Amino acid sequence: MAGELPFEKPLGDLRRKIEELKGLSQGKGIDFSDEIARLEARCRQLEEELYNELGAAEKMHLARHHQRPTSLDFIQAIFTDFLELHGDRLFADDLAIVGGLAKLNGMPVTVIGHQRGKDTKDNIARFFGSPHPEGFRKALRLMQQADKFRRPIITFIDTKGAYPGNTAEERGQSEAIARNLREMALLGVPVVCVVIGEGGSGGALALGVGNRVLMLENAIYSVISPNGAASILWKDASKADQAAEAMKITAKDLLSFGIVEEVVPEPQGGAHRDYAQQAESIREAVWRHLQELLAMSPEELIEDRYMKFRKVGRFAFAAEAGAEQPDGPLEAPEASGQPDEAGGAAETAAPGEASAAAESARVH
Repeated sequence: MAGELPFEKPLGDLRRKIEELKGLSQGKGIDFSDEIARLEARCRQLEEELYNELGAAEKMHLARHHQRPTSLDFIQAIFTDFLELHGDRLFADDLAIVGGLAKLNGMPVTVIGHQRGKDTKDNIARFFGSPHPEGFRKALRLMQQADKFRRPIITFIDTKGAYPGNTAEERGQSEAIARNLREMALLGVPVVCVVIGEGGSGGALALGVGNRVLMLENAIYSVISPNGAASILWKDASKADQAAEAMKITAKDLLSFGIVEEVVPEPQGGAHRDYAQQAESIREAVWRHLQELLAMSPEELIEDRYMKFRKVGRFAFAAEAGAEQPDGPLEAPEASGQPDEAGGAAETAAPGEASAAAESARVH
């Protein structure tokens, strides 16, 4: 099977056996129909078992699959009249980020995404999908243009992280990412983000401050790549699979944390098995969320985006020293402004405080 991953080897071996028997049956005139039917039934059963019980490490490998659809693949399949725009008007055109104008079901939108290469030469030109500052500034230029002309924004996230080399640092990598975070928070148009592959670190978040964040079933999204985490924790990048299992980076995990709003299903075996089906699933989900957001005013969109990220995360109070520990996990008490049993004051938000905070962010 083309593009077979290590955990898919038993399934690949079985499929090759079926093809071998079919070839013998046609070439030699021997009837292997009963054996082929038995193996095909076993193949379907193995597929169900394999793909319904994928762990974080297996999903990480699927998210990085070299045949997985890229941003440009989805842009061509989902949108019409795509016109790519280039350059940040400051330094250069970073091919690790693509973007431009398009139509979604006839509605003008701005679409932006990280872009990996299709082969070695293309990957080198696109820095393996890891943008330089000029890439983030190009994305910001397109988003500000969309805000000016009241066009919704759709972003596709697929990067291991921002480019880590000296050239990027010299040109202000951290400042470019930070500026994107701030400016995206203040956009007065709907922003829908879709994690289509690997969403790593600030390079992913620089396109990820949206009213709605969607995620493909086998995509991953994390503050650092599993390889980077393994290098820090175990001084061994080869332990990336172990790090992936510990980091809670799958779509199911992030949905439970409230970081993403929806998990978009993938064809069995991953998005690379059926580009058209995957593109249609994304189109339907993005359009549905856009319809909700288009009913909001610019001020409501900014407030909605602010509150989305304000509520991310959970906290629990440590028990008093010497107090008996509960059997289950600690739960945070209701935020009422009254001291909790451990003597700490629960965090509370007075009416209008969130709006005031958002207004302060807009002013400063």
